[in-house]
Amino acid sequence: MRLITTALFALCIISASAARAEEMSFRVVGVNSGGCGANCPQVIAAQGEIGEATPDAFLAFVRENARGGNLHGIVLLDSPGGKVVASMELGQAIRKLGMAVIVARPAADQSRTMALVSGRCYSACVYALMGGRKRVIPPESSVGVHRMFNYSTNFDIAEGGFVRQRNLDEGGMLQTLSRYATMMGVSTELVKLAERTSPDKLYMLTGADIARWRLGSRKL
Repeated sequence: MRLITTALFALCIISASAARAEEMSFRVVGVNSGGCGANCPQVIAAQGEIGEATPDAFLAFVRENARGGNLHGIVLLDSPGGKVVASMELGQAIRKLGMAVIVARPAADQSRTMALVSGRCYSACVYALMGGRKRVIPPESSVGVHRMFNYSTNFDIAEGGFVRQRNLDEGGMLQTLSRYATMMGVSTELVKLAERTSPDKLYMLTGADIARWRLGSRKL
């Protein structure tokens, strides 16, 4: 799989409202590259919430679609988050394949040429983003982080039945996420910031944050 060059992206980034989140799905989209016709390079668009089955679904999708010869090593990522362990597994799969990640999603303008629409990568999605061999967060796109948590269901007689309870990490996940970030070349300070941020809100990363913590670049 080839890593597409910046020159192939004769694309613009435009603002757009985010759609309601659904389970992550994948599709191949063509990139207009100056009259290439049927031979235009293709990239993968990944949109939706990252679930436990997402990493395997991604690998299966790549195997199925890499046979045509025009698929390049780029993932357009747009996600509200999801399962943190699955997000790390997706990031590891992306890194193993040597793919780049751009926080954006595809759209076609009225002239039928490809454009990139502003995307988002929130919550656990940032750990999938870390897997990119090269990571690009255009200025119009956004990345937000907060403390990781999970849910458990317990039976409580006093509450009259089953109760869903949110569980916050007591330190073990911080260590796991920090080791993962180090492996991906991202500063552990980003993980520490995320784990200090309330799970009920997002800390939106600035361009300075993205550069300082080596999460990626603003430019294609």
